[in-house]
Amino acid sequence: MQTQNPFFDDLARMAGGALGALSGLKAEVEALVRQQFERFMAGADMVPRDEFEAVRALAIKARSEQEDLEARVAALEAKLAELADAGKSS
Repeated sequence: MQTQNPFFDDLARMAGGALGALSGLKAEVEALVRQQFERFMAGADMVPRDEFEAVRALAIKARSEQEDLEARVAALEAKLAELADAGKSS
């Protein structure tokens, strides 16, 4: 759409070109930020979430088994002490 005044036509073309340049700049900055973030994450020595969850599950299971074994040892020690007391009183 052209107006009667070529000044406004030129102004509209310049504004359109500026918006195009800004959108290109925005995409460029986003790509640069994404690249820097990926570089940081690669150097941060972090583990993926699924590996973390797998190790966490193993730790929870090991802790539960340890508590069960502690209870069994305590029961065996009590039984051994009971047998020792019964042997002394005979």
